[in-house]
Amino acid sequence: MSRKNLRRIADALERMSPVPVQAPDLGAAAAFVWHTDPDRLAPVARVNRVAVGLLVGVDRARDTLIANTAQFARGLPANNALLWGARGMGKSSLVKAVHGALTVDHPSLKMVEVQREDLPSIGRCLNLLRGVPERFILFCDDLSFGHDDAHYKSLKAVLDGGIEGRPENVVLYATSNRRHLMPRDMIENERSTAISPAEAVEEKVSLSDRFGLWLGFHPCDQDQYLDMIRGYCDAHEVAIDDVTLRAEAIEWQATRGSRSGRVAWQYFTDLAGRRGVRLS
Repeated sequence: MSRKNLRRIADALERMSPVPVQAPDLGAAAAFVWHTDPDRLAPVARVNRVAVGLLVGVDRARDTLIANTAQFARGLPANNALLWGARGMGKSSLVKAVHGALTVDHPSLKMVEVQREDLPSIGRCLNLLRGVPERFILFCDDLSFGHDDAHYKSLKAVLDGGIEGRPENVVLYATSNRRHLMPRDMIENERSTAISPAEAVEEKVSLSDRFGLWLGFHPCDQDQYLDMIRGYCDAHEVAIDDVTLRAEAIEWQATRGSRSGRVAWQYFTDLAGRRGVRLS
């Protein structure tokens, strides 16, 4: 084979080979988003979050998560956490708010958001984070698994760590509407059709057992709903009397057919717009 052909083959192989992953600049931001193709940690200039003091009706979950995260930020042992329960009750907001509150005293505490569909690449992400001085909350929002979904196996790289173990400087916080991360009908179906029903779903159901903290979120009552809105009004200096706020907020939730922290924020956004107040 001629030297020219060998050179052509070498060039082709070089083009096919993956681009080496550059070490991320971890001082560029307090939070990052994990992307693939190519693998990289994209810095987030400004995290979309609210102050932890504005989260109403989640006191126990808030205090528990703050304590766990503070331990982790100080280099002490801490648990992975699963925040599960009612929609719109502030699960992801709490994770982001706790991180924001603690970065004031612990600037080396970083957050990395990983999309559920990128879980198969999680091992490569951990390799970038392993051994650096910063501490990382790996955040996966709205985590759940359906039929024939094998992504949960990749998640074990974070929870169990395989032969290398989970990096000491990484902890996983995930949110889900399901306590066991898979639909109940799927659990029952696998139990009823399997030769060994108990073993059929043990691997998937036990995934949630690998989280050391389970923090439950439940629908709020009317007083908590109104307190959320009043807190937003005070924080953003939107003037409204209690009687008007109560009447409008209750009518708003009636039109939505639900009551939650998300509905409270949606009403407040409408109120601020009507009052000509910009939300920073």
